[in-house]
Amino acid sequence: MKEKDKAKKQMVLRLSPTLWNEIAAWAEEDFRSINGQVEYLLSECVRKRKGG
Repeated sequence: MKEKDKAKKQMVLRLSPTLWNEIAAWAEEDFRSINGQVEYLLSECVRKRKGG
């Protein structure tokens, strides 16, 4: 991975309370932070979109 790709970018994400609670519960099951769970889910979606 390139050095510049290692730096994390920040963004604001607005979620409904229901979605937040679902992601929080899922994150807890997977032993991740909510932020880590969102990053994981987005990464998986991008990977699948690319055919991986």
